[in-house]
Amino acid sequence: MKWVKAPEELKELLEGAMKSIECEKRPMFGYPAYFINKNMFIGLFQDQVFARLSDQHLAALRKKYPSIANLEPMPGRPMKSYYVLPKALYAEARAFQKVILASAEYTRSLPPKQKETKKK
Repeated sequence: MKWVKAPEELKELLEGAMKSIECEKRPMFGYPAYFINKNMFIGLFQDQVFARLSDQHLAALRKKYPSIANLEPMPGRPMKSYYVLPKALYAEARAFQKVILASAEYTRSLPPKQKETKKK
C-alpha cells in the first residue's frame, strides 16, 4: 500500500495549533506527531489528523461528528484510543483547539511511556 504525503497546509495547521501546548514534536510513520511524556497524543497520518481520545471525550464528539473512526495505519489493525478527526472538526478552529486540549489532558493523565527492554 502506497502512502500519500501529508498536505503542507495540514502540517501548518497542526503546527500552529500546537504552539500553546507543551509537547515534543517527532515523526511517526514519517508524519509529524506530538508527544507528552513520550506518549503520542496527536498527529498526521497521510492526509488525516488523528488524536488520542478518552472514551468519554470520544462519545461526546461522536454526537456531533459521527464519522470519527479508528486510526488504522495498517488495515485491520486499529490503534487503541487513536481516532481520525473529520475535516469539519479541524476546520473549525475553536472545536479543534478543544479536542487538542482534551487530548493533551488525557495523555498527561497516562503514565510516562517507558523504553521497552529487548527480549533475549
